[in-house]
This record gives sequence, C-alpha cells and structure tokens, in this order.
Amino acid sequence: MTPKEIRKKFLEFYKARGHAIIPSALLVPENDPTTLFTGSGMQPMVPYLLGEHHPEGTRITDSQKSFRTGDIEEIGDNRHTTFFEMLGNWSLGDYFKKEQLPWVFEFLTSEIGLDPKHLYVTAFIGDEENNLPRDTESAEIWERLFEGKGIDAKIALIGSEADGYERGMKDDERIFYYDSKKNWWSRAGVPENMPAGEPGGPDSEMFYDFGTEHNLKFGKHCHPNCDCGRFLEIGNSVFMEYMKKPDGTFAPLPRQNVDFGGGLERITMAAANTPDIIAVCHRPIIDVLEKMSGKKYDDTSADISAFRIIADHIKAASFLIGDGVVPSNTERGYFVRRLLRRAIRYADQLGIQDAGLSALVEPALESYRDAYPETYAVREIIKQEIDKEEKKFRKTLKEGLKEFSKMIVSGGISGKNAFDLYQSYGFPWEMTKELAESAGVKLIGMDIGFQAEVEKNIREHQDLSRTASAGAFKGGLADHSEKTTRLHTAHHLLLKALQIVLGPQVKQRGSNITNERLRMDFSYDAKMTDEQKKEAEKIVNEKIAENLPVLRSEMPREKAETLGAEHEFGQKYPDRVSVYSIGPKSATSANPEFEKAFCLEFCGGPHVDRTGVIGKFKIIKEESVSAGMRRIRATVE
Repeated sequence: MTPKEIRKKFLEFYKARGHAIIPSALLVPENDPTTLFTGSGMQPMVPYLLGEHHPEGTRITDSQKSFRTGDIEEIGDNRHTTFFEMLGNWSLGDYFKKEQLPWVFEFLTSEIGLDPKHLYVTAFIGDEENNLPRDTESAEIWERLFEGKGIDAKIALIGSEADGYERGMKDDERIFYYDSKKNWWSRAGVPENMPAGEPGGPDSEMFYDFGTEHNLKFGKHCHPNCDCGRFLEIGNSVFMEYMKKPDGTFAPLPRQNVDFGGGLERITMAAANTPDIIAVCHRPIIDVLEKMSGKKYDDTSADISAFRIIADHIKAASFLIGDGVVPSNTERGYFVRRLLRRAIRYADQLGIQDAGLSALVEPALESYRDAYPETYAVREIIKQEIDKEEKKFRKTLKEGLKEFSKMIVSGGISGKNAFDLYQSYGFPWEMTKELAESAGVKLIGMDIGFQAEVEKNIREHQDLSRTASAGAFKGGLADHSEKTTRLHTAHHLLLKALQIVLGPQVKQRGSNITNERLRMDFSYDAKMTDEQKKEAEKIVNEKIAENLPVLRSEMPREKAETLGAEHEFGQKYPDRVSVYSIGPKSATSANPEFEKAFCLEFCGGPHVDRTGVIGKFKIIKEESVSAGMRRIRATVE
C-alpha cells in the first residue's frame, strides 16, 4: 500500500466510527511562540485536550504534516525522516480504552493487512511512588485481541529500557510493561516533573517486528524498545486520565481523553514489510536521483546515506517553503537553508553538480497533490526558492571546501575556523562539524567563536522544536495571562485597521503574541509611511475607546467565509469553525449582528470581553520580512 492509500483508509475508517475529519494545520504553528514548527499530530490539539470545546465535536481524526529539527543529524539511516505525517484520532471526553485499542488493532490487521504475529505492544507498569496503578485494563484488552487472532500473548514485566536490554524477551511474550519514561505521557514528561494542574496518563504503544537480527552494539538482548532496527514503533494511544493536584498526588480527570498518533510512513513500512522508510515512501525522488547520478540505490551502495539525505531534505524543504518558510540565516528559515545546503553537499558526493535539485520537487510532491493541493499549487515557487538557494551556495561551496582542506592541515578545526567558514562561505555549523568528523579531524575550542555566537541560538531553537507542544496554552498563545489576551484582541483590531489604511488586499500571513508584544506578518509590497502607521494606530485606539463587545460564535466554515470572516492565508480549516466578532456596540451573544461588526475573524481565542480593557495601543516597529511581506510589532500600555 502507498502512503496515499493508507491515509485515505485511516480517515475513512474513523469517519465511519463517528469522527469528524479535520484538515492538517500548517508546519508553522499559528500564534505559538513556544515552538518553531509543528512537530506532532497532537500539537494543534492541545487546547482541546485541556478542555476547550472543539467546533467539530468530541470525535476527531486527521493526518497532520509534521517537521522535527532534532532528527536532521539522524537522516541517512533506514528509519528517520525530518518531514512526516502523523495519523491521529481523538476522543475528547467520549470513548476510552475498550473502544480505542480494538479499533487500532482492527485498522492495522483488517484494513492494512498487517500480520498480527508481527505486532507487539506495551503498557504502563505503574508508579508506586506516585500511587499510579498499573494499566492492567489495556493489557487485558490486548490479550483478548491477540487471542481472537489465535495468538497466545504472554505478558512481560520489563520496567526500564535498560532492564529490557538485560532481560530480553521470550518467544511467547507479546505484551510488555514499561515504566513512566516509556509509557506515560504528559507535556512535562514523567509524573514527578508534572506541575500542579497538569493532565497526563498512561499510553500503549504498538510495534512492528521486521524479524531482522539483533545488533549487539545496542544492548545484550533485544526487546520492543530496542534501537537496533528489528522493532519499529508504528502507533501510540495516550489515555489522558489523571490530573496532578497541588499536594503532589494524582486524581482522576472528570473528562478522559484519547490521543492516538500513528506514523503514516512507518505504517507504510510495516505494510510493505520493508525496514527502509526512504525506499518505501520516497521512491519517486530516488528514481530521479538515480537518473541524475547514474548510481543505484541499494543496501550495498556506499552512497546510500547520500540518497536518503537528499530525498528527505528536499521533501521537507518543499513542504516548509510551501507553508511560507524561505531560506534565511534566522529562526525557521535557517533550518530550510540547512536542509538545502546539506542536500547540495551530498548531491556533489553523488556526482550531481549544477544539475538543479529543484528537479526533485515534482516527484516529491506529486503523490500529495490530493491531500495537500495548496502545497502542490505553489510548486513552481518552491522550485524557484530552491534554485536561488542552490545557485547562491554553489558559488561558494567549492571555495569553502578548499578553505576547509587548508584548515585541517593544522590538525583540527577551531570555533574561529567554523565561524569563518560560516561567515565567508555560508557553511552551517553542522556541516563543518560533519566534514571534520568525516575527515577524522578534532574540533578545538568550540566554547568560543562560532559556538558562542551561533550554536547556542540554534540549539535553543532545536530544543523548542523537540519539546513540540510543551508550554503551549489555550488559544496557541505564549500564555493566557491578562496582557497576552489584551494583545490578542488588539491584534484583531490591528488587522482591520491595516485593511482600512492600506487596502482590503492586506491579509495576515503569520503572528506571534507574548505578554510583552504582538507581532503580525501581513501581505503588502511597500514600506508603511509614518502617516499610515499613525492612522492605523489611531483607528485601533478609537475602537478601544468605544468599548466594543467581543463575542465568540460557532458556525459552518462556508457561512463564516460568506460573512467575510478573516483567516490566515494558506491555513486549512475544519467544516465548523470558531469565529470572533468585535462590535457593534449593541451586539449580544444572542444577536452578534455580524454584518455590522468592526471585524470578524476565524479564531480559537481567548479574548477580552470588551475592547475598553485593552489599554493604549502603540506600534513599535514596521519592517520588511521578504518580498511582498511586512511585519509589525506593537504593544499595549
């Protein structure tokens, strides 16, 4: 089965079981300064898992595109990718374990056709110190499910990952209990790290056994959580059923949630019984690379890692550019630049020089044209961005490699050397590190120079991306303090003011709101004059002074669009949406009078009840982001 076929089967399977299908969120999180990229299927759902009402109801399913920066250096093996899709289904206070686990098992075995003899599962062993019980219910459900397939599934008490390597597994064992480091989920990690008020719960993971020989370098014995490659995690059902109390103990949640995430590409690998994610899910790109290089992709090739790196990086960069992230030296753009420059270097290793990696965009996106038509529609723009970056980097790549060769004659690469390569030749720090390691050269004095000026910043961003939704709050804001909420409502007023001053063609292209300031990216092709900024500021303050009501409504997406509700460019929305209206003065929750509202916008909140509490609005700065894109920073006092 292809990923496209499996994605369709998954969504239809859960739709038939009462789930609303919602579209994937962008790879750039909306209104979330805590993370650079959407790194999991759960991330956009955090507000609803924490109690906010979802417009589509209590049963939700989707396929969420995701990107993880922490996996970049892992690319080149047979199972890691930076871009992937996470199949998800959620119960928001609806069904629980006895429905969820049989559904997942049915989907994998009956719909996808996986041999149940290749499936192994895990459950939470319990935590005596925190008085959290063993998840015997999940284990018992799994026993019955395997028994229904004629499999006698024995239960094994493992504990820690280290215990697994020491103990190993017996032939008839299929259900494995692990500790909270492996089978407990909360945004803060293990139970002892959870703050008061934080929800969490046990989870149950599913693994596929490829039957490959255990590699002893990973541990004495193999077990489902072993990293040797025999077992591959393909899905995880999180059962959010506890809340940590102020006294440090745990109490049952009044509303239990289910959060399932299944790796689309990993399930495709299992369906093909092939432990190579690139061969299974990136084959169209590999086919073109073989023609471009004149080399073959196979397990015996010394160049297999180069094939894998190029295929992964071009697909990931294509989706990031498609969602509005262009190569640059800062924040998100740095990672696109890093992906492309790493791909270019490995293309040279394959003998592909000046051939144009943009030729890989079409095969990378062709199979996604139905699932993500908005990305496929801008493929020419994606090709142009990749071409520009390749031409820019190839001008200096050869000279930079020559300079690197001179540097290693001295026996090592210093922080200053790395900084010079970055500054003069555009070599990302990670590329210099990889080149040095490949050449067997020492890294000297990396606590100075480049590391101090660049690496610290990059690592901080990587940590943010790895933690995915950690720290995300209701409404996707940095927090839901009073000032952040005031700024969020001011943000809506500002967008309308910009449309009044600059023209109705102005559209929001991204935002970031903390308790100190708001930041809005918007489409406009010229620098704002001082007079225009003053006029926009004046309009916002006038609407604040009018003390207009701020009201939330739920309605079909088509109705909201007909009413002219603003929404972020490129963002896909579900069939039923939450809409906030500001004004008129006489509006009530029973009669919002949308046609007379000052502004109307798709939004999940939170907002102030009336504009009068916002305070004095002030624009701090207006600047260019890229061609046709401007950015405003503002605050309230």
